[in-house]
Amino acid sequence: MKKEVKDTIIVELGKKLQEFPHFYLVDVSGLNAEATSNLRRECFKSEIKMVVVKNKLLHKAFEASEIDFEPMYGSLKGSTAVLFTQTANVPAKLLKKYADAGIPALKAAYAEECLYVGADKLSELVALKSKNEVIADIVALLQSPAKNVVSALQSGANTIHGVLKTLGERPE
Repeated sequence: MKKEVKDTIIVELGKKLQEFPHFYLVDVSGLNAEATSNLRRECFKSEIKMVVVKNKLLHKAFEASEIDFEPMYGSLKGSTAVLFTQTANVPAKLLKKYADAGIPALKAAYAEECLYVGADKLSELVALKSKNEVIADIVALLQSPAKNVVSALQSGANTIHGVLKTLGERPE
């Protein structure tokens, strides 16, 4: 591969690292062509960008980045695919489906501005909540007290109405 082509690939990887806030490094060495194709289809359906890269080129893209990815350098061995995503836990859920076969195996991940190194971190990554899930939880928590007040007022509306009517009819 010519130096110009390598430089172009490194620049493209750097752009993807900036464009996507989360990415996973996955070992795809045990996948045949059909399994790789199926994985690519699943990634496409889940809005994940899958790129198979040379480890040295990814290492250089990491070095050029503003973020310190040094703990991930040890994961750059064998055949590596990078799963770029906008939602932190989507690739982890996809990899969880394949966990029984062990292929593809998680090498490392960068999610929610944290580094996760090792296949044992998959359960932690699956448990991460996406931004939309956190917002939904907060909205539910904020609505809960208001719903309680409304339901209490509705259930006691007849009682309050009766009390007010009685007070209104009473002579002063």
